[in-house]
Amino acid sequence: MTPTTRSRLDRPATAGTAPAPIRFIRDIYAEKQASGRPVISVEFFPPKTPKGDETLFDRTLPALQAVSPDFYSVTYGAGGSTRDKTLAVADRIQREHHTTTMAHLTCVSTSKADIERYLQEARNMGIRNILALRGDPPQDGGELARLEGGFEHSYQLVRCIKAMGDFSIGTAGFPESHIACKEGKQVDWQRLKAKIDRGADFVLTQLFFDNDDYFTFRDYLVETLGVRVPITPGVLPILNTQQIERFTEVCGATLPTDLRAKLEAYGDDADAVAEFGIEFATRQCEALLAGGAPGLHLYSLNKAHAATQIIQNLGPRA
Repeated sequence: MTPTTRSRLDRPATAGTAPAPIRFIRDIYAEKQASGRPVISVEFFPPKTPKGDETLFDRTLPALQAVSPDFYSVTYGAGGSTRDKTLAVADRIQREHHTTTMAHLTCVSTSKADIERYLQEARNMGIRNILALRGDPPQDGGELARLEGGFEHSYQLVRCIKAMGDFSIGTAGFPESHIACKEGKQVDWQRLKAKIDRGADFVLTQLFFDNDDYFTFRDYLVETLGVRVPITPGVLPILNTQQIERFTEVCGATLPTDLRAKLEAYGDDADAVAEFGIEFATRQCEALLAGGAPGLHLYSLNKAHAATQIIQNLGPRA
């Protein structure tokens, strides 16, 4: 792939701030691929409290900036519950830390008009990268509602964003298949191909702990379906045994038996679990990069230590 012209989509600066050098993420991937370097990204969720905001902006982000990730991403709560906060956090990161930041967007239970308003607001803020997702039901257990004129599938959202123009579009991939897909992995992966065909520039995967799941997924997309966009593995460092058991149950990821046994052997020793989890994630990332992954997407849970340690452990490889 030939490198793409570097895009600088400078937003108007507010008083006392320099314009953020915002780039299309597709260009970041093209440039890094041309130089043989991986793209490193870190994901946050919008904090729910002022204390959470303080932690993210005064502690987590300054620590991460020291290891220079290529971009950040900010999640979008179930049922659109953090819509405004997602954009606010992404905007503030770009203004204060001058690093490209992607906003997530889901389409279920949302009208097309509301989606277009969100995208226009993002554009006005200088946010030029969107992760297009179908979305989950609200956390209160409510049902997904399909609004008149809205979208039922994420490929429709990708097509809508593409039609608006001036965005780089990411989408999610599931090495073990989406938990809601009952037809099997290959059907789910073919649906991902439909999103790519409609304009997705890159794929970020759900967490997994067996790298064979990622390589099987990637190889099927590339060799069987002819996918040519970057397929980046998502990695979640294990810092708490109960937490990771809960996460895997909710998203349908597998916690391998041998890994579970090692975690159980540490019992209530939280520090030992975290130390092991960071070492395991480092080894996982090393093997992924050695196997040709175009980068790493680290799920931070709004904490800096694990992500920064992993990036530092990888050294020149990152």
